[in-house]
Amino acid sequence: MDITIVIVNWNTKNLLRNCLKSVYQTVMDITFEIIVVDNASHDGSAAMAAKEFPGVRIIENSENRGFGAANNQAFAVMKGRYALLLNTDAVLTENAVHELFVFMENDEEAAMTGGQLLNRDGSRQNSIANFPTIFTLLMNISLLEYLFPGKYPSKRYEHKGPLEVESVVGACVLVRKKAMDEVGVFDERYFFFFEETDWACQMCSAGWKVYHVPSAMIYHLQGKSIGRNIRSRIEFYRSRYKFFSKWRGRSYNVAVSIVIFVRLIINWLLTSVGGILTAGMNRAIRDKWVVYSRLILWHLNGCP
Repeated sequence: MDITIVIVNWNTKNLLRNCLKSVYQTVMDITFEIIVVDNASHDGSAAMAAKEFPGVRIIENSENRGFGAANNQAFAVMKGRYALLLNTDAVLTENAVHELFVFMENDEEAAMTGGQLLNRDGSRQNSIANFPTIFTLLMNISLLEYLFPGKYPSKRYEHKGPLEVESVVGACVLVRKKAMDEVGVFDERYFFFFEETDWACQMCSAGWKVYHVPSAMIYHLQGKSIGRNIRSRIEFYRSRYKFFSKWRGRSYNVAVSIVIFVRLIINWLLTSVGGILTAGMNRAIRDKWVVYSRLILWHLNGCP
């Protein structure tokens, strides 16, 4: 078996259907299996997948175990030499998986590869991720990408060929089973967010390499699989703190916490002024004010 395609689903039935269709329509000349891990959805996702895609193996969880733990369930039974991690809000284009697969077959030092993610209109999304540091928190990341494109590659530049990077955005990532066996699977302390960043850090620390392959193009309905509610924002912050604590140490994490909290206060003040100037009529500003307010309260409560 060449590839085990792993899709973790939580209440995204229609997205899951389109994602699975794109797999069967575009993955050719490669032997593959599909494992869908359903994290206790209540929208009929698992039943739909079983009925419409009988060749798919479905693992149904009785509770939402999170992204990393759900993927690990599939890794434990996978038959492929590679695992393709695919978000339900991703739609493969023709030859996308083939491009990733051929690259991995030709570079034995590569542990992970990700393709070029696209918006609905075909414009490029950020598909490359640097390991976060206190410096990237203090600075404007767009400015860093502009001033230091070699260190901070981004969508603003069209990359002509495969590019070694620190990490890739995890909507569609091909991972070598041999590297997984050596380094280990996802750290389940992350419920959602930063799993692939942490994994890439582990891979690089063990001497493996991570690549961006721009010829592999994938449409990504960014954020549709997780939503944009306050819970997902809090989970992002929680996972980021776990990453810093694990890789940088307690003192570094405390400094990061201070920087993040100060930034939240500044953003809250700016949106407060914006709300006053618009008499509360601008919904986007109101929504941001609510998000910043709740994130500040979450921090004041000790980040539970």
